[in-house]
Amino acid sequence: MTTPVIGVLALQGDVREHLIALAAADAVARAVRRPEELAEVDGLVVPGGESTTISKLADLFGMAEPLRARIAEGLPVYGTCAGLIMLADKILDPRSGQETWGGIDMIVRRNAFGRQNESFEARVDVAGIDGGPVEGVFIRAPWVESVGAAAEVLAEYDGHIVAVRQGNAIATSFHPELTGDHRVHALFVDMVRSARV
Repeated sequence: MTTPVIGVLALQGDVREHLIALAAADAVARAVRRPEELAEVDGLVVPGGESTTISKLADLFGMAEPLRARIAEGLPVYGTCAGLIMLADKILDPRSGQETWGGIDMIVRRNAFGRQNESFEARVDVAGIDGGPVEGVFIRAPWVESVGAAAEVLAEYDGHIVAVRQGNAIATSFHPELTGDHRVHALFVDMVRSARV
């Protein structure tokens, strides 16, 4: 099978780090900012950052509706931190006017693990990933309050859900791209390959 082309939504966040992690996981990785670029990828990573800013920038760049449509059509998508929030069907405490793109039947709480100065690293056991716990960086991280029947919990930390999958969508509260541990990205690349069959 040909190498999948996976985009990284390049509006805000750890774009470069995700591009490196995807390349290390044997994908062709490229930055995506416009609808025509989105149309050319087999999968998409939505990086962290600030979810309200990402929402506004997506509107500004004309990306919100194309993203919502492609995710609904089954585009494989992986969201980290703020990306997890953008893939949620519901935010418990949204900022005024903030909208998500959906894709995972879950309710999330923004900044649940605390402020910037309360950021931390932790080892997280993630279902479906061999080789022991994944190193995760939690930066003003959200957590998942609850999931619907279609969503599968992949990991918990300190009693809170921090990784979820539903169909072709996966999301983590933490940033594996900042650690050099590319196993979550490899799992996503495998998901993209399976979706192309």
